[in-house]
Amino acid sequence: MVRVALFNRGDHYYWLTAVLAERGLQTLTSRVIAAVILGLGAVPVILIGSATGPHRAIGVGAAVVIGACCVAMAGRWLWHRWPTRLQSELFVVAGTLCVAAACLIASDPLVGMVGATAFAVLSTYTALFHPAPYLAFSWTVAAIAVAITAARLAARDPVLAIGTVITVVLINIFVAFTCRVAVSLIRTKVRHEEIEPLTGLLNRSAFDERAATLLGSRSRDDDRYFVVVVVSIDSFSLLGQVTGAAGADRSRVAVGHALRETVRHDAVVAHVSDADFLIADTFTEVDPAPLVERIRGAMRATPTRLTASLGVVSTPLRPLVHRPPHDVLDEVITIATAAMYEARRAGGNEARYVLRPVLTSLDDPDDKGASSDG
Repeated sequence: MVRVALFNRGDHYYWLTAVLAERGLQTLTSRVIAAVILGLGAVPVILIGSATGPHRAIGVGAAVVIGACCVAMAGRWLWHRWPTRLQSELFVVAGTLCVAAACLIASDPLVGMVGATAFAVLSTYTALFHPAPYLAFSWTVAAIAVAITAARLAARDPVLAIGTVITVVLINIFVAFTCRVAVSLIRTKVRHEEIEPLTGLLNRSAFDERAATLLGSRSRDDDRYFVVVVVSIDSFSLLGQVTGAAGADRSRVAVGHALRETVRHDAVVAHVSDADFLIADTFTEVDPAPLVERIRGAMRATPTRLTASLGVVSTPLRPLVHRPPHDVLDEVITIATAAMYEARRAGGNEARYVLRPVLTSLDDPDDKGASSDG
């Protein structure tokens, strides 16, 4: 039962990606992963100059190829956008093969066994981000590489070979088990309370709390504006009919990922229904058009080149002093939703703006609302 609970979970790549983004850890995580990949890729190349490293032409060539592959993978992690799930899965496969090759090309089998401890790095990453089949692939390749290297070492020192095999196996099992337990605990604590499980974004109740906190915590003595954007995928029911439920889910995941990487770190992003997403943020200017255009561009960049109808509300913070944040938020979302439906009736792939709306939650509103097309 423990094994089923910890190792047979579905893919949670985008969920964990969203958690990292929510806590501002994506950039740091990317840099750490890139640094580790570069370091591991440099080892076989450095060992070319050692008596224990690769000596034959095929081994030297393999070391250079491993180094080049690691540079390419590290470069992708240093890119401004977080890798897609498919790219991450390819990294697991390529990284596993690179580590295995690095173990096998060492002229000294003891060096190869020491290098096999690098499989623990792959086990850590795979156990955190991907389901059991990828961990099984990594361990299968690792078992083959370790068995071949241990056999070479056993010809010289059987006891040492046994000891190193036990060490490599235990390290990999321990890190994978620990990571799976950590992910399980995080999902138990966060998923049901705040996270919508498909996209990894906030659910509606969590959005309301975070957005109300954002609304109430900002200084209202300056000229800042509170902005809410309702994003609805165009023709989503037709998309579901054409691509099936799995295709529709992939599209929602892609949109959630694109939105999370498009908005600022402090913005609040949620997936609230099949095709609808919510964004809340504060701006120094009343016009949120730059954000809206980035969102539309991110939608077009998804694999299925989706479009969306957007309803946008921008209201000044200063008149909201002493007003209940939840009441203000509910009314702003209602206005933004109506604007989104107006954009949809106009044919979709458009945005409707409501700037400085008259809010009934204000006792004596100074400004009248202004609606515009985008």
